[in-house]
Amino acid sequence: MLKRAAVTLAFLGLILPATAGESGDILRANIYAGTLDAGLATLQPKAAGDQEARFGVGVLEFFSGIEHFTQALYRYGLVAPGTDAGLALSVPIPTNPNPEHLDYDKVRSVIGRLVDEMDKAKGDLVAAGATGDYVVTLDPEKFRIDINGDGKGDDSEAVGGILTREFRSNGAEMPAPQTDAPATDTPAAPAKPVDTNFGFDRADAIWLAGYSQVFAAQGDFFLAHDFSELVNSTFHRLFPRAGLPMQDFAGNGQLMIDPTTDANWADLIALIHTMNWPVIDAQRLKTVRERLKSVVALSRQDWDAIEAETDDNNEFMPSPKQTAHLPNGAITAEMISAWRSSLDIVDQILDGTLLLPHWRFKQGFDLKAYFETAKRTDLVMILTGYGALPFLRDGPVATADSFAAADKAFGGNLPGYALWFN
Repeated sequence: MLKRAAVTLAFLGLILPATAGESGDILRANIYAGTLDAGLATLQPKAAGDQEARFGVGVLEFFSGIEHFTQALYRYGLVAPGTDAGLALSVPIPTNPNPEHLDYDKVRSVIGRLVDEMDKAKGDLVAAGATGDYVVTLDPEKFRIDINGDGKGDDSEAVGGILTREFRSNGAEMPAPQTDAPATDTPAAPAKPVDTNFGFDRADAIWLAGYSQVFAAQGDFFLAHDFSELVNSTFHRLFPRAGLPMQDFAGNGQLMIDPTTDANWADLIALIHTMNWPVIDAQRLKTVRERLKSVVALSRQDWDAIEAETDDNNEFMPSPKQTAHLPNGAITAEMISAWRSSLDIVDQILDGTLLLPHWRFKQGFDLKAYFETAKRTDLVMILTGYGALPFLRDGPVATADSFAAADKAFGGNLPGYALWFN
């Protein structure tokens, strides 16, 4: 009997992942408390020989990059409009009673630091995703960062709640793929509270590495250009007390309607007019494409790792063989196949073998040629046609049908799942 039990335990040791050890506990304690630097100081010496520690380092580096970025927004007195345009403006930045002076060079410095820190996080996350059978249980709703720089993260600085809201909109509250099941008049049962404790493993390290490059690609796109006129003419709307050139002229004179409305329209026109940026770092613009290619490659690696898993431990993104931890979060083999096909199409677009459609031309827009040869990005002129001329060529052009099969597999909600799947 004892021999049989020993064999059984040995077999389970081969097929079940390790649960979180000391390194996972350190990660959890510090990301919940918002003491990211302290967590990094403890985990970094362990990372060379401990994949769980390396995962913790990568996670803390990623959120440290977000923390430093949001601290800069607070330092310069961001007053964000109501928007869901992205993480930076979704994080609730508290009011800074004494913002520092902001200028274009400081804007570039803030973005540059974010790019560098996302790249640093990517390195450790990719390494943590290469091997290891660790599982670290984390509740993203409890993640904290120190936005106002007072040395700790409190409930008002709960980035995890924002992330979970994004994930729920594409997971827990995501409509299930369409089926042929008949409709019913039976009242739905009350929704159960969603358990937001997930077992994060090496596949999730790869997933987060991909998101680091989503942010870094956006940062490099800005840094590749001179967008100083945009900052000088419109950023007073975001940083109203940071000493920008138009700060004191937000609503003094009347042109047509009233001072405030006229100023709003004037600044909107200025925003559109100044989205015409010379390329000042061609290599950075090329790097944007390379980063987007890496996002695609990391997504493939992520799903390779997910499909190879043999455990079933509160999965953030389950394989078809695993249990969906989120309501309506089940993933089918058809969905994974459709997602991989979509990644192939994105790769073709980034490689210029499949062209983007332009409403005005029969030819397609070569995105690779744009990233590699553009001297200026004038969004209005590209959209209206003249600015697109250097990048037009003959060849196959992507259409809505290119992603139709994938959209069908995802129940008509491919964009929502794409945010979750990365």
